[in-house]
Amino acid sequence: MTDPISDYLTRLRNAIQAKHRVVEIPASNLKKDITKILFQKGYILNYKFEDDGRQGIIKIALKYNNEDKSSAIKSLKRVSTPGLRCYTGYKKMPRVINGLGIAIISTSHGVMTDKEAAAEKIGGEVLCYIY
Repeated sequence: MTDPISDYLTRLRNAIQAKHRVVEIPASNLKKDITKILFQKGYILNYKFEDDGRQGIIKIALKYNNEDKSSAIKSLKRVSTPGLRCYTGYKKMPRVINGLGIAIISTSHGVMTDKEAAAEKIGGEVLCYIY
Protein backbone atom coordinates (compact mmCIF):
# COMPACT_ATOMS: atom_id res chain seq x y z
CA MET A 1 0.00 0.00 0.00
CA THR A 2 1.52 3.31 -1.05
CA ASP A 3 -0.72 5.69 0.92
CA PRO A 4 -2.05 4.33 4.24
CA ILE A 5 -3.60 7.66 5.31
CA SER A 6 -5.66 7.82 2.14
CA ASP A 7 -6.79 4.23 2.76
CA TYR A 8 -7.78 5.21 6.34
CA LEU A 9 -9.86 8.15 5.12
CA THR A 10 -11.47 6.08 2.34
CA ARG A 11 -12.50 3.34 4.78
CA LEU A 12 -14.10 5.97 7.04
CA ARG A 13 -15.83 7.64 4.08
CA ASN A 14 -17.20 4.31 2.77
CA ALA A 15 -18.46 3.25 6.21
CA ILE A 16 -20.24 6.60 6.64
CA GLN A 17 -21.93 6.31 3.25
CA ALA A 18 -23.04 2.75 4.06
CA LYS A 19 -24.31 3.95 7.49
CA HIS A 20 -22.17 1.44 9.39
CA ARG A 21 -21.88 1.83 13.15
CA VAL A 22 -18.33 0.44 13.46
CA VAL A 23 -15.42 0.36 11.02
CA GLU A 24 -12.20 -1.66 11.39
CA ILE A 25 -8.94 -0.24 10.07
CA PRO A 26 -5.39 -1.68 10.13
CA ALA A 27 -3.42 0.20 12.79
CA SER A 28 -0.29 2.34 12.68
CA ASN A 29 0.98 5.01 15.07
CA LEU A 30 -0.01 7.83 12.69
CA LYS A 31 -3.53 6.43 12.25
CA LYS A 32 -3.87 6.08 16.04
CA ASP A 33 -2.93 9.74 16.48
CA ILE A 34 -5.46 10.84 13.84
CA THR A 35 -8.14 8.71 15.53
CA LYS A 36 -7.43 10.33 18.90
CA ILE A 37 -7.81 13.79 17.35
CA LEU A 38 -11.12 12.82 15.71
CA PHE A 39 -12.40 11.61 19.09
CA GLN A 40 -11.23 14.73 20.95
CA LYS A 41 -12.92 17.01 18.42
CA GLY A 42 -16.20 15.04 18.54
CA TYR A 43 -16.22 13.61 15.02
CA ILE A 44 -16.41 9.97 16.18
CA LEU A 45 -18.28 8.35 19.06
CA ASN A 46 -15.53 6.09 20.41
CA TYR A 47 -12.48 4.06 19.38
CA LYS A 48 -10.55 1.00 20.52
CA PHE A 49 -7.08 -0.26 19.67
CA GLU A 50 -6.84 -4.06 19.45
CA ASP A 51 -3.72 -6.19 19.12
CA ASP A 52 -4.17 -9.07 16.67
CA GLY A 53 -0.60 -10.37 16.81
CA ARG A 54 0.49 -8.48 13.68
CA GLN A 55 0.07 -4.72 13.28
CA GLY A 56 -3.20 -4.37 15.19
CA ILE A 57 -6.67 -3.05 14.40
CA ILE A 58 -8.40 0.23 15.15
CA LYS A 59 -12.16 -0.13 15.76
CA ILE A 60 -13.97 3.19 15.32
CA ALA A 61 -17.60 3.75 16.37
CA LEU A 62 -19.03 6.37 14.04
CA LYS A 63 -21.20 9.24 15.28
CA TYR A 64 -24.58 9.99 13.69
CA ASN A 65 -27.25 12.64 14.29
CA ASN A 66 -30.43 11.19 15.87
CA GLU A 67 -32.99 13.15 13.83
CA ASP A 68 -31.87 12.75 10.23
CA LYS A 69 -29.22 9.99 10.64
CA SER A 70 -26.52 12.21 9.11
CA SER A 71 -22.90 11.69 10.11
CA ALA A 72 -20.89 14.09 12.26
CA ILE A 73 -18.23 13.94 9.52
CA LYS A 74 -19.43 15.69 6.37
CA SER A 75 -16.22 15.53 4.37
CA LEU A 76 -12.76 13.93 4.53
CA LYS A 77 -10.17 15.29 2.11
CA ARG A 78 -6.57 14.12 1.73
CA VAL A 79 -4.23 17.06 1.10
CA SER A 80 -0.62 15.83 1.13
CA THR A 81 -0.04 12.73 -0.99
CA PRO A 82 3.11 10.63 -1.50
CA GLY A 83 3.51 12.20 -4.95
CA LEU A 84 2.94 15.79 -3.82
CA ARG A 85 3.72 16.72 -0.24
CA CYS A 86 2.06 19.87 1.13
CA TYR A 87 3.84 21.75 3.92
CA THR A 88 2.85 24.93 5.74
CA GLY A 89 4.34 27.31 8.24
CA TYR A 90 2.49 28.45 11.34
CA LYS A 91 1.81 31.90 9.84
CA LYS A 92 0.04 30.46 6.78
CA MET A 93 -1.92 27.69 8.50
CA PRO A 94 -4.91 26.57 6.37
CA ARG A 95 -8.42 27.36 7.62
CA VAL A 96 -11.07 24.76 6.84
CA ILE A 97 -14.53 26.28 6.25
CA ASN A 98 -13.46 29.52 7.93
CA GLY A 99 -12.46 27.73 11.14
CA LEU A 100 -15.43 25.34 11.46
CA GLY A 101 -13.49 22.28 10.27
CA ILE A 102 -10.04 21.03 11.20
CA ALA A 103 -6.83 20.42 9.30
CA ILE A 104 -4.66 17.64 10.70
CA ILE A 105 -0.97 18.56 10.63
CA SER A 106 2.02 16.26 11.15
CA THR A 107 4.67 18.32 12.95
CA SER A 108 8.00 17.65 14.62
CA HIS A 109 6.07 17.69 17.93
CA GLY A 110 3.56 15.04 16.79
CA VAL A 111 0.23 15.02 14.98
CA MET A 112 -2.10 17.89 15.90
CA THR A 113 -4.83 20.16 14.57
CA ASP A 114 -4.17 23.40 12.72
CA LYS A 115 -5.19 25.53 15.70
CA GLU A 116 -2.88 23.68 18.09
CA ALA A 117 0.05 23.96 15.67
CA ALA A 118 -0.55 27.70 15.19
CA ALA A 119 -0.73 28.21 18.97
CA GLU A 120 2.60 26.41 19.43
CA LYS A 121 4.05 28.33 16.43
CA ILE A 122 5.17 25.25 14.51
CA GLY A 123 4.45 24.21 10.93
CA GLY A 124 4.42 20.83 9.25
CA GLU A 125 2.86 18.58 6.64
CA VAL A 126 -0.88 19.06 6.08
CA LEU A 127 -2.32 15.53 6.11
CA CYS A 128 -6.06 16.10 5.62
CA TYR A 129 -9.08 18.37 6.05
CA ILE A 130 -12.11 17.20 8.05
CA TYR A 131 -15.46 18.92 8.53
